[in-house]
Amino acid sequence: MKAAIYARVSTRDKGQDTENQLRELRTFAERLGYSIYKEYTDQESGGKADRPQFQKLFQDAHQRRFNVVLFWALDRFSREGVTETLNHLQKLASAGVQFKSYTEQYLDSTGIFKEAIIGIIAAIAKQERVRLGERTKAGLAKTLAKGTKLGRPVVDPEIVEQMKRLKAAGISDRAIGKALGIAAASVKKYAS
Repeated sequence: MKAAIYARVSTRDKGQDTENQLRELRTFAERLGYSIYKEYTDQESGGKADRPQFQKLFQDAHQRRFNVVLFWALDRFSREGVTETLNHLQKLASAGVQFKSYTEQYLDSTGIFKEAIIGIIAAIAKQERVRLGERTKAGLAKTLAKGTKLGRPVVDPEIVEQMKRLKAAGISDRAIGKALGIAAASVKKYAS
């Protein structure tokens, strides 16, 4: 089986490097009988997915250049939050690529419990979406309780008529918007 190794440290300026992770992951791959396709390393925060080698890992995964990704720990793979991290693991699974954590033996989609692991990951992601929805609803309820009206504001027909008259007089959308205290895009939308 061909393995990709992913290693990450957060910063370049504190003398951190990925060599400790890489050394252990190489030995891990050898012990499992995997040949190493490539090592992907980033020296950036795991809080964003736009890490160069992280992105390259997914490109290569979708081209099926390897069968499994080995990483030190889930927080070395991603620190974007539960849903985003689980989505990354799901992307690997949908590309036919398995994953295995060196320090977290339960994060292993290569064994007989592969379907169970992916199912648990999907359930956790779904639960996080439910919690996000609940937090959003609670926030909207709080906003409504303060008397804030939700939705698009109703446009006064008299203002629409003023916009149309000014537009017919050859005045620009920007100038009309400025005069009436509304956005030029609104003028364009309602006065055309």
